[in-house]
Amino acid sequence: MAQAQAEDVARALRGVVRGEVEFDSGSRALVTMDASNYRRVPLGVVAPRDADDVAAVLAVCRERGVPVVARGAGTSIAGQATGVGVVLDFTRHMRAIESIDPDSRTAVVQPGVILDDLRDAAGAYGLTFGPDPSTHSRCTLGGMIGNNSCGSHSVAWGTTADNVSALDVLTYGGERARLAPGGEGVPARLRKGASALVQGELARLRTGFPELPRRISGYALDELLPEKGEDWARAFTGSEGTLGVLTAATVKLVPVPGARVLAVLGYADESAAAEAAAGLLPYGPLTVEGMANDLVSDAARASLPKGGAWLFVEVGGDDAGQAKANAEALCRAARAGTTDHTLVTEPAGQRSLWRVREDASGTATRMPDGSEAWPGWEDCAVPPQRLGAYLRDFRALLGEYGLRGLPYGHFGDGCIHVRIDFDLLGEAGIRKFRDFSYALADAVVAHGGSLSGEHGDGQARAELLPKMYGPEMIGLFGRFKDLWDPAGGLNPGMLVRPDRIDENLRFEPLARRGPVDVEFGYPHDGGDFSAAVRRCVGVAKCRNESSSGASVMCPSFRATGEEKHSTRGRARLLHEMLAGEVVTDGWQSEEVRDALDLCLSCKGCRTDCPVGVDMATYKAEFMHHHYEGRRRPMAHYSMGRLPEWLRLGAATRAVPLLNAGARIGPLAAVAKKLGGIAPERDIPALPRTPFTRWWRKQSDRGPEDGQRVVLWPDTFTNYLSPEAGSAAVEVFRDAGLRIAVPPKQVCCGLTYVSTGQLDRARTVMRRTLDHVEPALDAGLPVAVLEPPCAAALKTDVPELLGDDPRAARLAASVRTFAQVLEEYAPDWTPPRLDRPVAGQTHCHQHAVIGEAAEKRLRERAGLTGELSGGCCGLAGNFGFEAGHYEVSAACAEDQLLPAVREAVPGTELLADGYSCRTQLEQLGGVRSRHLAEVLADGLKP
Repeated sequence: MAQAQAEDVARALRGVVRGEVEFDSGSRALVTMDASNYRRVPLGVVAPRDADDVAAVLAVCRERGVPVVARGAGTSIAGQATGVGVVLDFTRHMRAIESIDPDSRTAVVQPGVILDDLRDAAGAYGLTFGPDPSTHSRCTLGGMIGNNSCGSHSVAWGTTADNVSALDVLTYGGERARLAPGGEGVPARLRKGASALVQGELARLRTGFPELPRRISGYALDELLPEKGEDWARAFTGSEGTLGVLTAATVKLVPVPGARVLAVLGYADESAAAEAAAGLLPYGPLTVEGMANDLVSDAARASLPKGGAWLFVEVGGDDAGQAKANAEALCRAARAGTTDHTLVTEPAGQRSLWRVREDASGTATRMPDGSEAWPGWEDCAVPPQRLGAYLRDFRALLGEYGLRGLPYGHFGDGCIHVRIDFDLLGEAGIRKFRDFSYALADAVVAHGGSLSGEHGDGQARAELLPKMYGPEMIGLFGRFKDLWDPAGGLNPGMLVRPDRIDENLRFEPLARRGPVDVEFGYPHDGGDFSAAVRRCVGVAKCRNESSSGASVMCPSFRATGEEKHSTRGRARLLHEMLAGEVVTDGWQSEEVRDALDLCLSCKGCRTDCPVGVDMATYKAEFMHHHYEGRRRPMAHYSMGRLPEWLRLGAATRAVPLLNAGARIGPLAAVAKKLGGIAPERDIPALPRTPFTRWWRKQSDRGPEDGQRVVLWPDTFTNYLSPEAGSAAVEVFRDAGLRIAVPPKQVCCGLTYVSTGQLDRARTVMRRTLDHVEPALDAGLPVAVLEPPCAAALKTDVPELLGDDPRAARLAASVRTFAQVLEEYAPDWTPPRLDRPVAGQTHCHQHAVIGEAAEKRLRERAGLTGELSGGCCGLAGNFGFEAGHYEVSAACAEDQLLPAVREAVPGTELLADGYSCRTQLEQLGGVRSRHLAEVLADGLKP
C-alpha cells in the first residue's frame, strides 16, 4: 500500500511541479534525520522552484492526506526537520535575495537563502541580519524563522522573531497569507478565529508566558494581543512548519559596528562565568558567550587567558579606538571576578577564537574519553540572573542520574547548550533519558525558564510543554494549530499532539541490527563501524558553500551543491545502509556507491568536521566490501595498482616507449579508455631514472657522525618526481644529516586504500614493514616527502594492521621534510630566498599532520605568504578517473587556481604533493615545486 501511495503521489507531483520530485531510496535516505536524536522516513522529497510549486505540492498532498514538512539545511537539533510524507527542500532553488532596501533597513528573501549570503549582501550597505547561530554558513532563513533561531549576538540584536517584518505563507488548505502587524493580509477566516481565541483568553495570554529573552517554546500567541499590535509575523515565527509553509520573508537589518573587539574573560569555573554574565549586560556587549575548558583543545587553550572557563564578550564601537575603549571599560568592571583576560583586536585572531566556540556544537558530541554524547537538552534557557544557580542544579541532576554533559552557550541570555552521554541504544538507557528529561524540565521551570531557548521544541521537548505552560495553555496551542491546519497535514508530531520524546530515535534500527564485520580498526570508535558513522550528528559544517581559508571540507559538495556529495549526506546514506530500511541492499548499495564516487578521499573532514568524521576511511571500507568478489572499475586496476605498473615500467626500461606512446593522440586515447582515465587528462611523462636508481649511484650519504634519517622513497617521489627526492638529499646533507634509503621497494599502500583494495593494501603494507624493520629497531626517523603517503603511514597502516605492533612504531617515526629539519637539524640555517609564495597545502597534510613546521621553515627561508587551503581536486587517482574531470576542475577553481592567477610576478609556486603539482601544470599551465626543491636550488652558488 505504501509503495502504491508513493507512486501515485510522485506521479501526481511530476505532473504539476517544475522542481525536482525525488521518491527514490537515496533521496529519501538523505533527509531521514536532522541534527537531532530523531529519524523519520519520508515518502519523497520535492525541491520547489517557486511559491506556485509549493502550492501545487500542498494541493496534491492535501487531496491524498499526505503530510508535508518544510526543510532548510536540516541543522535543527530537536527533530522538527525530519518528517513523514513529502519533504520540501528549499535549499536548491528558492534561495534568492529578492531585494535589499538600505533606507528602511529591510531585505526580502526566499526561505532557502543561506544566512551568510544575506549577511554578505547586506554588508555592502553596512548592514547585517542580527541573529547568527553557529551554523550561519549553511542554515537558511526559512529554517531560522521556523525555529526562531538566535545566535551569539542576540543580547544586542534579539531573536529571529525580533527581526522579521512580514512573512508570505501558504496554509495546508491552500490559503495564501501575508503575515504582518495588524493582520491586514491574513485570510478573514483565520483572523476571525484567532481574534476570538485571543479575546476569550486575554488574562491567560498576558500572564501565562515566562518573561525572559530566550523564550522559544510553544506558540507565541501573546504576540497577537492588541497591546502588541497583533503581530502575526512574530506569532508565526518559531512555529516549526506546523502552521504554514513560508515562501518569502521581509526581514529587518541592523547596522554593522564600525569596529569590534573581542574580550575573552577567564574565570575559575563554569559557575563563576555564568554568575558574572548578567553583570556585563549594562555595558552593551554584542555577545556574552560561555564555555568551560572541557570543550577546548590543548592547542586552543594556549590562545586563551588562564582559567577554567571563559566568557567571549564582543564589544563594538564606531571605530577601533572606541571599540577598544568600550572593551577596556567592560574588562575593568569585570576584573574582580576574573582570573585573567585578553583583548583581541585583529579580525583573524577573533575568527580563530570564534571557531573554537562555533565548533562546540560538534565537539560537545564527544566526551573527553571519546564516548558519545547527544542532544535532547541542547538549549533550555533561564533568566540570565538565574543561570549560575540553574547550572548548579543541572550538574547535581546529572550526578544523580549518573550522566555527564559539557555545557556551553549564550550565557548573557541565560541559554545553555549541552550534549549528554545518554545511552540511546539500549532500553535501560532510553528509560533513563526519558526520566532525566522529565526531571530536568521541572528544574528549568522552577528557575522560571523555557524548555527551548533557541532551537525549538520539535520532538525533543514538545511532550514536556505541559510542565512549562499547564494544560490550559496547551489547549490553546491545539486550538491555534487546528485553526491554521485542521487536517493536521503540516509537520505532524511536532509542538501540538507531539510524538513521545523516546519515539523515532535515530539509533534504534542500528541497535537492532548489531555490529558489522569491517577491515579498518576504527580505534577512536571501539572498532565499531556503526559508531564511526554515528559520529555525524548533522551540524553540517561540510555544507559550507564558500571557501574558508585553510579549511578543506567538503570540496565535492562545494563543486556540486548536492547533499549526497557532502560529508553529512554520505554519512546519512551509510547510516541508512546499516539500518537496512530505506537502503536495503547493504554493501551492494548503488545509492551509497554513487554518493561516495565523488568523494575525493581528501581526509578534510577528519580535521575540519567538528566530530572527526573520516569519510575517506569509510569510503575505502565500503568500496572494499562493494567490489568484493566482483569486477572493479578499470581505474582501480590501472591507478589503484599504480605502484606495480610503475615498478614494472622502470624494471623493463620501458619508460621512453611509454612516454612516446602517451604523446601519440590515438594511442593515448585508447590507453585512457582501457585504463578508465578521463579523456580530458594528459598522461604525465615518466622520468627516465627513478630516485632509488639515482640514489644507488651516490657515494655521499652525508656526514658519518650526522643524525641518521631514513628517506622514504614513496611511489610518487621514486617514479614520478625523483627531483624532489634528490633535492631533499641535497638539503639533508647540507643540514648535517646522514641519509639512509630502504634497500628494497617500500609503499604505504595509499593507492590500494583509496580504491578499496584493502586485502592487497595489507599485503603491501606488511611487506613494507618487513623491509623497514631494522630502521624501526634502530629508532630512526622516517622522512616522507609526499604528504598523502606520510598521512597513510600515520593512519591507514596502523588502522589496517592493528595486529602488528610495527605499524604503530612506523607511524610514530614518520616525519615530513620540514619536521625532520626542525627536530634533527635545529641549528641549520636555510638559504634566504626572500620572495612570496603561492600554491597548495596538501589536503592530507592539513588533515593528518598539519603544516606548522612547514610554515616555520618557509618563514626562516624568507618565503612569505600563505598557501591555499581546500583541495587541488586531483586527489591522487580521483581527478584522473573518467567522469570526475569536471568536479576535479571545479575543486581547483575553488581556491588554488584563483590564488595562483592573482600571484605577483616572481612568486614561488609551492606544492609538496605530486597531485597538486600535476593539477597546477595541467589546469593552470604553471610549474610548481616541492619545498625541498626550492631550498636545494637556493643552496647553489
